Amino acid sequence: MRNKKLIKNRTLNAHLPKQFWKVLILSFVMLLTCIIASLAFGSRIVTKDELLAGLFFSDVESYGASVVRERIPRTIFSLFCGAALGVSGALMQAVTRNPIADPSILGVNTGAALFVVGGLAFFNISTAGQYIWFAITGAMITAVFVYGIGSMGRSGPTPLKLVLAGAATSAALSSLVSAIMLPRSYVMDQFRFWQVGSLGSANWNGITTFLPFLIIGVILAIMTAPALNALALGDEVATGQGVRTGVLRLVAAFAGVILCGAATALAGPIGFIGLLSTHLMRLLLGPDLRYVIPMSALSGAAILTISDVSGRLIGSPGELEAGVLTAFLGAPILIYLATRMKVRSL
Repeated sequence: MRNKKLIKNRTLNAHLPKQFWKVLILSFVMLLTCIIASLAFGSRIVTKDELLAGLFFSDVESYGASVVRERIPRTIFSLFCGAALGVSGALMQAVTRNPIADPSILGVNTGAALFVVGGLAFFNISTAGQYIWFAITGAMITAVFVYGIGSMGRSGPTPLKLVLAGAATSAALSSLVSAIMLPRSYVMDQFRFWQVGSLGSANWNGITTFLPFLIIGVILAIMTAPALNALALGDEVATGQGVRTGVLRLVAAFAGVILCGAATALAGPIGFIGLLSTHLMRLLLGPDLRYVIPMSALSGAAILTISDVSGRLIGSPGELEAGVLTAFLGAPILIYLATRMKVRSL
């Protein structure tokens, strides 16, 4: 009876978190600030008049206005990729019931990277669509492999076993990436900037190719959120409430993998966004995934965008890739979570 009441509270009659509207408004303010900063700051800082001219007056042909127009696709792309990685992190934590699950930690990013390298070396891939399909295939195979390894033994897929399986798989796949690249200098030249996670090559073609995967992944995530709340109470309890746990995990994992794979294909293996954004929203709003998932999209978009802007300012007149900044921020937080939370289940 107690478990049934908990499920009812968490999935059917749960009230809006007290801080929801405050967090939502603050998130939109932060997102708007990040968008303005992304358009205004870089190797050349534009003025307010140049920013307005670049956004709203297409007939103005000043250099500053042209710079703003050139930054628009990069800004949109950083928002989309950050949102995709934020939702992917929330889904992976829910499916694995692992508080430190993240595409980069579970090796999914590395699997996507391996298939992209293989595509460059053996199939001469070049278009955004080819990058995405190769990356998603690699991400899916890696996710299945890691979950299978982590599920071995009597205790099943425990959080610690999944993390260890992901770390070991990531190390092995990284070695394969190096083995493919080293004898092929042309592949290394194409891969080295992509590998650190950069948004500098964003363009409208990549955005339009990426958008359908983002929409499908987010819709599936929102649809599965109520059932994932029940899954957090355990498989037996969720099954007793009519949740088909196997199908639920498959659909949620599929959504997480296509979001992560598509973002990784075009931006490179940017890590820790899912970890940072999801834990921030859990801290502010509680565990209800109906709110955590969409808010993780907003916070992930803001975190990646501000990381990209910070990289441009720190590395000026060049730039420091966003993946380096997110790793610098995420690694200490991961260490803190691993030591203080003891990798317990959600």
